[in-house]
Amino acid sequence: MQKPNKNTSQTPASPHAASALRTFATETSGLSALVAAFSGELGRSFSDAVEKIRVVAGPHEQTGRVIVTGMGKSGHIGRKIASTLSSTGTPAYFVHPGEASHGDLGVISEKHDIILALSWSGETAELRDLVNYANRFSVALIAITSQPASALAKAADISLILPAALEACPNGLAPTTSTLMQLALGDALAVALLESRGFTALDFKALHPGGKLGASLTFIRDIMHSGEKLPLVNDGALMSTAIVEMSAKGFGCVGVLDGTGNLSGIITDGDLRRHMRADLLTSKVGEVMTKDPKSAKPDQLASEILERMNASNITALFVVENKKPVGLVHLHDLLRIGVA
Repeated sequence: MQKPNKNTSQTPASPHAASALRTFATETSGLSALVAAFSGELGRSFSDAVEKIRVVAGPHEQTGRVIVTGMGKSGHIGRKIASTLSSTGTPAYFVHPGEASHGDLGVISEKHDIILALSWSGETAELRDLVNYANRFSVALIAITSQPASALAKAADISLILPAALEACPNGLAPTTSTLMQLALGDALAVALLESRGFTALDFKALHPGGKLGASLTFIRDIMHSGEKLPLVNDGALMSTAIVEMSAKGFGCVGVLDGTGNLSGIITDGDLRRHMRADLLTSKVGEVMTKDPKSAKPDQLASEILERMNASNITALFVVENKKPVGLVHLHDLLRIGVA
């Protein structure tokens, strides 16, 4: 019996799948409206907001933070925005508006911080104390709302006015499209700030030392094998010597050095199989080796090396500096630190 094709391009017959497609279409229209709005006032306000945050909150010379706040679903989005900002070099902290009214206003620095408040209606009662605090102590306030005439928009120094959009909820009640648009705008803020500061992968590594992400940002020099562990033979050596060296070091390969100590070739297990013949052991390494082998540099990232290994279908790379082998990295090393 023939199995059904899972990769069909036809519209699924399931009512649940049809509902999902309607949700995707509605939310996509919201994102499209957001893109279109950037050609007008929203784009100009967004640029002002990025520059305002750059001045107030930064990883080095500045001491301020972005205090993100919002109630309900906007609060959940706000937490994610604060997390994304912090992880990309813009110090940020989420303050729940209810807790702010009961003492957490004290975490806001009057001179250094900036408040980013999210409210689709702009009339969220729980934000009132935060807004009053910002106005009283001249704390910069950026609003993300859909209502330009709302109390939040009028109180803000900069208002990012989101375009009107239909919620994916058929009753038009559950925040769906609106929260997606808020999240997208928050991501755009984080990326714009990241790019404007020249935030690099090395900066990112400093803030993400753990997990697979941190592992992928590890330098090859920190995990490579070096010194006496390197499987190396000189050009002109017999294959019997190369095989002994390969077996002793256990990486499934051996590097071949020319007269100046530069890496001129590599012999792998695959090369042995391809050249298997009666006189293999008495052959010279130059007859078997692959010339000008692929190599890595000590300051390359583990994620980059994993991609190269996968693309070339190889399991080991010599690490070369000034044409001389200084190390070797094996796929098992990448597995050990959690990259692969």
